[in-house]
Amino acid sequence: MKVLLLVQKEQRVILDRLYEGIAAHVDCDLRWLSDEEQADLRRYFRDRVELSRYTHIVFFLRFKKEIRQVSFIRTVPNLVILEHDAWQNYFPCKYQGKFSAHYRNLPAARVLCSGFQVAERLKAEGTDAVFVPKGYDQTLLRNLGNPRDIELGFVGSTKSGIYGERRAMLEDIARREPLQIVRTRSGDEYLQMLNRIRFFVSADIGMGEYMIKNFEAMACGCVLLAYDQGEAENRALGFEDMHNLVLYRNVDELQAKLAMLRTQPDLASRIAAAGQALVERDYAFSRIGERCVEALQAPLRVAPALGFWARLRLRLGM
Repeated sequence: MKVLLLVQKEQRVILDRLYEGIAAHVDCDLRWLSDEEQADLRRYFRDRVELSRYTHIVFFLRFKKEIRQVSFIRTVPNLVILEHDAWQNYFPCKYQGKFSAHYRNLPAARVLCSGFQVAERLKAEGTDAVFVPKGYDQTLLRNLGNPRDIELGFVGSTKSGIYGERRAMLEDIARREPLQIVRTRSGDEYLQMLNRIRFFVSADIGMGEYMIKNFEAMACGCVLLAYDQGEAENRALGFEDMHNLVLYRNVDELQAKLAMLRTQPDLASRIAAAGQALVERDYAFSRIGERCVEALQAPLRVAPALGFWARLRLRLGM
């Protein structure tokens, strides 16, 4: 198996270890595409890609670039799309329903989806969707064993409109508890901050899956207090309430569990240790890369023949 992996050159989250994890398990030609190259895939493939060399073409590109180029993308053979944002398909935002429509236009493509429930919903709609979860960079993030001087913290963005419910929940918690909401730069500053936090509060409300920060906080030895994404998601990930993380559905429940953990520090330590062990075993990018390759093994669907007008548009570069 020979894979061409096309990824974003400028990406907010650093995923180099994920790409290395994929390349460790398959013959992989990894290429970083600029915004301009992503916006004109037809030209990029014409000038830079010899399709006969590859058994699989894997896209991990900007969704808003992809949806403007369906007429070309549907001609790419053996296409696999790695997607971490398909939860937005079922979320009230500008991309609501757009992922479903896009994948209907690409019936032969396999979609590696980072949410179990999202993957199941896409499969029910006819998409060849496979659940491959998010993870964390095991070379950057780890438990340093430092004293934790921030009892309750969140690190990340709340400004974007799509995070409105997250922001509201965190602000509500902060009105009742000593929650510190901070931003850091990626890299060592982020590592050091996570290692200062005893209880990390995650508020992925309405998203239907757990964002990458959950895995990162657990890897750094925090007790993860996570908004509950439901039994199916938790079962798929091996998340067990009060064993390897703490789940809550509202602020009252969070406060009740937090109060109990304050009086039982040994239980809090056991939860943190179990969460760290879980993600170190199953969710390091080295393992997630391997799972991506495993998801390529089953035969892909046969692409339907293009109709006359689709062939004409392709020939005319439309």
